[in-house]
Amino acid sequence: MIELFQMGGMLFMSILTIELSVIIFLVLKAFLNKDPKSSNIRSVGLLAAITGVLGQLIGLFQAFDVISQVGTVSPALLAGGLKVSMITTIYGVIIYMIAIVLTLILKMKK
Repeated sequence: MIELFQMGGMLFMSILTIELSVIIFLVLKAFLNKDPKSSNIRSVGLLAAITGVLGQLIGLFQAFDVISQVGTVSPALLAGGLKVSMITTIYGVIIYMIAIVLTLILKMKK
């Protein structure tokens, strides 16, 4: 897991982890206050998904910049780079799914 975190890029993976922490904080706050406000939780989850996509796009931009400078690149190397660039997107979408599930749990509790 730590290896994926490092491969995904410390900046965007850290931002995504902070967004996950905010979601957990909001859920705990909603459980303790008995006043669930699920729209904030979903919004932060959506922000995580968008942050993940942004991380992938920036990674792809950098990779294509290097490829244009080098010239030819093997398909295996290109596939490996695409795989690594998807880590932030996958993490962001997983965080968004967690936010949706927690929102549904809060609504059922209500």
